Amino acid sequence: MKVVEYMEVAQTNEIEIAKDYVNHLYKQVVERNPHEIEFHQAVKEVLDSLIPVLAKNPEYIKKSVLDRIAEPERMISFRVPWVDDNGNIMVNRGFRVQFNSAIGPYKGGLRFHPSVNASIIKFLGFEQIFKNSLTGQPIGGGKGGSDFDPKGKSDMEIMRFCQSFMTELARHIGPDTDVPAGDIGVGAREIGYMFGQYKKLKGSFEAGVLTGKGIGYGGSLGRKEATGYGLVYFVEEMLNNKGLGFKDSTVVVSGSGNVSIYAMEKAMQLGAKVVACSDSSGYIYDPNGIDLNTVKQLKEAESKRISEYVNEHPSATYSEGCAGIWQVPCEIALPSATQNELDKEAANILLSNGVKAVGEGANMPSTQEAVDLFIENNVLFGPAKAANAGGVAVSALEMAQNSARLSWTQEEVDQKLQVIMKDIYSKSMQASEEYDVPGNLVAGANIAGFKKVADAMLEQGVI
Repeated sequence: MKVVEYMEVAQTNEIEIAKDYVNHLYKQVVERNPHEIEFHQAVKEVLDSLIPVLAKNPEYIKKSVLDRIAEPERMISFRVPWVDDNGNIMVNRGFRVQFNSAIGPYKGGLRFHPSVNASIIKFLGFEQIFKNSLTGQPIGGGKGGSDFDPKGKSDMEIMRFCQSFMTELARHIGPDTDVPAGDIGVGAREIGYMFGQYKKLKGSFEAGVLTGKGIGYGGSLGRKEATGYGLVYFVEEMLNNKGLGFKDSTVVVSGSGNVSIYAMEKAMQLGAKVVACSDSSGYIYDPNGIDLNTVKQLKEAESKRISEYVNEHPSATYSEGCAGIWQVPCEIALPSATQNELDKEAANILLSNGVKAVGEGANMPSTQEAVDLFIENNVLFGPAKAANAGGVAVSALEMAQNSARLSWTQEEVDQKLQVIMKDIYSKSMQASEEYDVPGNLVAGANIAGFKKVADAMLEQGVI
């Protein structure tokens, strides 16, 4: 057999070994975590993209690195009792998954939403490992939350819940151990109540234990805008690589929360026309372009439904059902609401309407079928763990400011964020080229994020 033929056969065998390993590991994950569909989905997407890495680096298989990464270092579940305004005792369930600390303390948000369960928290925590790795900051992966619903609750009810939640969580976190932040349902108000309770329990001011804090007690300028701005910076890099940009492009952004609002703001600053956004009830379409000041007033100041927008803007229309937003023609789509909001049917509609780029602002907002369709049709696709890493990146910058007991200006933070997002794009592209999937940022982000964590684990022994 010729040397070239032998090498081809050897490479084929290595790929088959890697595929067998991945299939066996995925089966094991499903068996160990029955009914946790979101977690299964997140694990499979990562495992499949790592096959070429495992084929070239069999040591990762021999040392069971992925077996260890797929199993959380610690999963905490606890009861959260609290008293509502009518004196009724309510009970919710709290979670914290401390997934991987190979490159730094656990880092990841807290989500308060009725849909929260073990599967949701584990999928988010698993994704966070690689997202945090990509930022280049020394932070590991974690996530947490509760099935508590802040909607319709008074400030006092939210305060009492947050204090009860933190009373249990406090024993598991710390500036050098685990640093939670906000997520869906957890903003500056909730972070403030939890920080106050943590401070009272510990009897000390540990600014670095939570991020997303108020500016007056250790928060970072630019943190509120970071995820949305970072998303747009990442997508702009994708577009620029193809000689395109946001300028004069039509954009649709799902959601109307923190990520969506500041993604719209930055896209508009770059010359885009944002024509649609949504909330959990439905979506608005304004052919003249969304008036962001109205959206901010409705959602940030008054906590009202997005449907109220049409009362002030007769050019706009409101449609029930948030999924319908993807019927609005656009060149750039930024799904920024929640997981699996953009399915195969929606992807086909976007393709038929000529979409050029999709950037994920939420965590895993596109189903695997949708992602496959975008990649097969050469649509520029920015996966969540790369595209929405700006939030956690600036959270890490907040931790750095807390440790140094200083504050950076908003301009300094934004400049650092731009550098980080460009670096994430560059690392993802380089990894995709190195492992023969050029331009595939899903695979590239997974590979680049994985290798840093895996190599650290190998150096630290069996952990």
